[in-house]
Amino acid sequence: MTYEFPHGLLIQFAKAPELGKVKTRMQPQLTTEQSLSLHCQLVKRTYHTLVHSAVAALELWTSGSDSFEFFQDLEPRAILREQLGSDLGLRMHHALSDGLDRYEAVVLVGSDCPFLSPEVLREAFKLLGTGKDCVLGPATDGGYVLIGLTRNSVELFTDIDWGTDEVLAQTCSRLHQLEWQWAELAPLADIDTPEDLNLITCLKEYYV
Repeated sequence: MTYEFPHGLLIQFAKAPELGKVKTRMQPQLTTEQSLSLHCQLVKRTYHTLVHSAVAALELWTSGSDSFEFFQDLEPRAILREQLGSDLGLRMHHALSDGLDRYEAVVLVGSDCPFLSPEVLREAFKLLGTGKDCVLGPATDGGYVLIGLTRNSVELFTDIDWGTDEVLAQTCSRLHQLEWQWAELAPLADIDTPEDLNLITCLKEYYV
C-alpha cells in the first residue's frame, strides 16, 4: 500500500477486551456486557478509521498477547504488538520509542475517540514535518486523544496523573521543561463516562 506519509507510523493503543475490566466508568448505566460491547466497537471504529485513511503504516498495540485472538479478527488483518511497561505512561513511551527507531515520526492514538478522522491524522503528521517535536490532540476532558513525536523522552510520560483532567496540562508543562517545540490540534471528545454517551446517540448499536 502507498501511504501519504511513508516515513511515519500510526500506533493504536487498545485495552484487552475483558469483561468487567473495560469502560468501568460507564457502570451502572451500562451493564458489564454493554460496557465490553462499547469498548470493542470503539476499538473497531478507530482501527477502521486509521487503516482506511492510508495516511501511514499502522500497528495495533494491545495490553496482553492473550487478547490477540480478538484483534486478529479485524479486517484487514492488524499488525499486533504487545504493550510493555508498568503503567500507561511507560507503555506509551516504550511503543513510541520502538516506532521512532524505525520511522521519522510516530502518531499514537487511543481507542476511545470515535471522532478521529483522516484529516486530523494528516494535520498531525504535517505539523511534525514542519519541525515540531510533538503534536497533541487534546481531549475535552483534560487529557489527550493523540500524541505525535519526532523525538522521545521518558520525562514526558513519568509522574502524570493518567485518567484525570490534569493530563494535558501536566504534559504541556513537561514539554516546556524539555524546551521542545509542539503544537495542539482542535479538541475532541473521548467516550469515557455515561455523560459522554449523549455524544454518540447516532451510534447506539455500540452499547445496546
